[in-house]
Amino acid sequence: MSSRVIYAVKEPEAPGGGVRVIAHHVELLLEAGIDAAIWCRTPDYRIPWFANSLPMLSGDHLELSADDVLVVPELYLLPGVDPAPGARKVIFNQNHFLTFWSWRDTENYPGWDPAPHVWAVSRESMDVLARVHPYLPLSHIPNPVDGELFRPGDRAVLRIAWMPRRRPLESTIIERILRNDPRAQDVDLLPLSGLTEEQVAEALGETSVFIALGISEGFGLPVAEALSAGCLVVGYPAGGGVELFEAPGTWEIPDARPHLLADRALALVDVSAHDPLRLAARDWVTSRYNAKLTQEALVAAVAAARRQPGRAGAATHPVAWPDSPHGQSAERSHPWTPPAQAAP
Repeated sequence: MSSRVIYAVKEPEAPGGGVRVIAHHVELLLEAGIDAAIWCRTPDYRIPWFANSLPMLSGDHLELSADDVLVVPELYLLPGVDPAPGARKVIFNQNHFLTFWSWRDTENYPGWDPAPHVWAVSRESMDVLARVHPYLPLSHIPNPVDGELFRPGDRAVLRIAWMPRRRPLESTIIERILRNDPRAQDVDLLPLSGLTEEQVAEALGETSVFIALGISEGFGLPVAEALSAGCLVVGYPAGGGVELFEAPGTWEIPDARPHLLADRALALVDVSAHDPLRLAARDWVTSRYNAKLTQEALVAAVAAARRQPGRAGAATHPVAWPDSPHGQSAERSHPWTPPAQAAP
């Protein structure tokens, strides 16, 4: 059995940046000559909203070699449950706000043998996690942005776009404010929802202003992709996205001020598609968040994880645990709601 890097993934019910980033990781590791795969529970499952031919593993259980590394998203951890005792493991933390999603007792996080490495995607996450669990090795893996896919389009549209998924209630308020404003009479107002990655990229490439509606973000990939597509960005850094609002062409708005978001977006919507500010924003983001830098960080992080002790053994897919009495008990004892708005 070869030495592999295996990412445990729940089959997503809707498009999401977390799984897309994991897919990028697998692609980049394979390009670097490192055997990598995505592990889902369902046989023959394929991720539906972007084209890929990634190696896929399936089933509730998997045999790991002494040289394998199992990568587990931070959201899948349960107290007292080691998904692969004795094996090398990594917690891929894409959102530091979700670190203790299923935990009450934070003293022995995560209590695995051996202790895992932690990978984080933003400077903010690095700073927070270094103080949350200073006893765990920590690596920064910057998110890659596909500058070829997310690029300015061939035509410019007077358009304000946003993604309502994280703040659906506030999104409705913003849309109504914009539609009631005479300044938006000739402006295309576009909520981006239920689209494939290619459709989102095409829409952003023609968009004047993107409204960032993140909440409790580990990074905020839509902001980076909008900047790469040539959009001006108005919105909320929401924690981990603070580094993206250092880019030219961004305007930070105080949290939960939808009328201020609308006013700033309307003030910027007619800025020329060829304005140097848009090009500067694209250059800024693509020079800092690209496949080369991500690949270099990944290869170094995998090498560091492999330097820790580890042995062969059996792994249980982390998402299989909630189906067991242990997992159901954990879910009942932690009746939390996600860090996003929900209908009352």
